Amino acid sequence: MNIILFHPSEVQLPLPGKDSRARHILTVLRRAPGDTFDAGLVNGPRGKGTLVSVGEDGALGLQFTWETPPAPLAPLRLIVGLPRPQTARDILREGAALGVAALDFVRTERGEPSYAASTLWSSSEWENLLVAGAAQAFCTRLPAVRHGRTLEATLDDLPAGGARLALDNYESPGPLSRAEVPAGGPVALAIGAERGWSAAERELLLRRGFLFVHLGERVLRTETACIAAISLLRAKLGLS
Repeated sequence: MNIILFHPSEVQLPLPGKDSRARHILTVLRRAPGDTFDAGLVNGPRGKGTLVSVGEDGALGLQFTWETPPAPLAPLRLIVGLPRPQTARDILREGAALGVAALDFVRTERGEPSYAASTLWSSSEWENLLVAGAAQAFCTRLPAVRHGRTLEATLDDLPAGGARLALDNYESPGPLSRAEVPAGGPVALAIGAERGWSAAERELLLRRGFLFVHLGERVLRTETACIAAISLLRAKLGLS
């Protein structure tokens, strides 16, 4: 953790000793009462936390001072065919670390329906992965996440304007690196399920104004393609 994130409801309460953040403060950062550490409010400002006390039960008494919020997230919306849970975990964490504004995990014709029933989505695990990714990037802002909707419903929800791109190894006329992206975005990037897009989904994407692009001749894992594509788009948008 390069910054330790807290929800607003937590900052007035002792941090339980069994909480991973408490263990990190004491055993990794090696903070003692009176020492400070980098802290942030989820979707709020960064600042400093001060370790005030360590209770007999291991709970930490903390105080905070807040500064200004970090910059907005990148104007990137990633639409991914619902992948297997471990792949989704990687995309959630790395998408947050790379600063995308929104992540949509959608049902597709060639996707595995059972992936939507994973405990990843029925518990708080998916949000914890976002927090871990943001903390890695020294940021407090989390992407908006939706899962389980159809591709068509998600495309219906897209705002007008900006670039619309879809990765496809078979129907792409050119590479993502040469695609035109308007300054300042927004950009919607669609990536199919592990078995790719169906013919009907390709037609739907084309009707909704998507341009098919590719990442080269190598066939990448879904999580690797997401990271590579987001990195290229951040460079095109002039984001460091």
